[in-house]
Amino acid sequence: MERVDVSILGRDYSLACLPEEKEPLLAAVRYVDQLMLRVKGSGKVTGNERIAVMAAIQVAGELLSTKAPGGPLGDLAVGDFKRKIEDMNSMLDGVLPGPVPGK
Repeated sequence: MERVDVSILGRDYSLACLPEEKEPLLAAVRYVDQLMLRVKGSGKVTGNERIAVMAAIQVAGELLSTKAPGGPLGDLAVGDFKRKIEDMNSMLDGVLPGPVPGK
């Protein structure tokens, strides 16, 4: 493991990662720091905890709206894909028999 010192919203953190994970980790830190600075700069949200929550919600929203690349499901966002799988599991639960008692 490699130690990486970073700064997010002016606060220093020491993180550990594998050497091959260092560049993606630093890119993620830069992205989160930029989002948090943007939220703070809006002046609508105060307090680092609230700023972090708002930035996390933005990242989650971006992730859930990301489209799958090509293929038969290329028109679905990740969040839609997850919901479709949950719907299929519910349908299967409704038609398949439950566990057999005593087994």
